[in-house]
Amino acid sequence: MEFSKITAPSLKDLFVQQLEEKILSGELPVGSKIPPERELAEKMRVSRAVVNGGINELSQKGFLEVLPRQGTYVADYSRNGNLQTLIALLEYRGNKLEKAGIRAILEVRSALERLAVGLVIESASDDELKHLEDTAEKLKNTDSIQQAAQTAFEYHHELAYLAGNTVLTLIYSSFKEICIVLWVRFCKLYGIDALYDNVITLQGHLEQRDKEGAYQWIQYYLGEAIEGTQQIYEEG
Repeated sequence: MEFSKITAPSLKDLFVQQLEEKILSGELPVGSKIPPERELAEKMRVSRAVVNGGINELSQKGFLEVLPRQGTYVADYSRNGNLQTLIALLEYRGNKLEKAGIRAILEVRSALERLAVGLVIESASDDELKHLEDTAEKLKNTDSIQQAAQTAFEYHHELAYLAGNTVLTLIYSSFKEICIVLWVRFCKLYGIDALYDNVITLQGHLEQRDKEGAYQWIQYYLGEAIEGTQQIYEEG
């Protein structure tokens, strides 16, 4: 049994966490102005360097907007946020997404997978497809849901890489945390075997160079997750 090193959060991490919670809870509503750095540092008993670094991170996450000579304001993160914003929302909600958010992610995945599959079928070598199959088969040999979700991401990330489109690979990488959360939920509801079946069926179409069959399978199994018998929406 392996144990991971325990590390304490930094003051900047705690600063970011506190402001994120105030923003996401509505205590600091969109458009509100936050106090100047000096005042925040005094109230929270941290250095201005901590405050400055935290504000920069919150700006990158889409929660704050710094306007020169005007001040720092809570940004309209639902309209102008980015993937980091979505990850922060997930963490705040205990890794839960609203139905519309999950549906949107699955619809984007469907489009990305169709693009990746088409390119891979056209250009990947047999050896590359065999390596992809080896990754898929790892799903059969684990009883850990977290490991299964990690392996599913590894498979799809490799699929994107073999497509030869750098932007596609980077997009997949940016979705890693969210996809793993959703695969974990899928496995909890339907089992690792169901995830393996989805992946290995897709792999079969790749090896047969069956582009239309692969497209139909992507539409089917992601369609089942969106509005069929394998939905992964949170209850309540």
